[in-house]
Amino acid sequence: MLPFPISLVPGESPYRQVVYAATKAVVSGVLPAGSPFPSVRELSQALKINPNTAHKVVAELVRNGVLEVLPGVGTVVAVGAESSAADKRTLLAKPVEQLVVEAMRLGLQEQDVVQALASRWRELSRVSQNPAAHSAALPEPLK
Repeated sequence: MLPFPISLVPGESPYRQVVYAATKAVVSGVLPAGSPFPSVRELSQALKINPNTAHKVVAELVRNGVLEVLPGVGTVVAVGAESSAADKRTLLAKPVEQLVVEAMRLGLQEQDVVQALASRWRELSRVSQNPAAHSAALPEPLK
């Protein structure tokens, strides 16, 4: 089992999907600094992807400073991998684009989207401050 959530979508590059999911897990704090990262073999088997693809994923994450390889320990989340506000905004780019495209398809105006977003933000903020309130308010994860 992988230490971060991912559901591969057919038709999209598995390599890009895994790099994105792993980066998102680090940026969001799901994988804190020093956390072990799956080996190439574990990644390949868990996701049923080519070992070469898994190797490229790990190499990319190391190159980006998200992961580091420690002799005798293995691959772990890099200590300096804390994310900036810009990194977090970058992770929102795709879901925001999808939201805008869907809103335009439905004929909504920008203010309609902003109002819906603000309303949902307030609702989820109340739930996160009081998780016992109701879990039904929590959204399905974006794919």
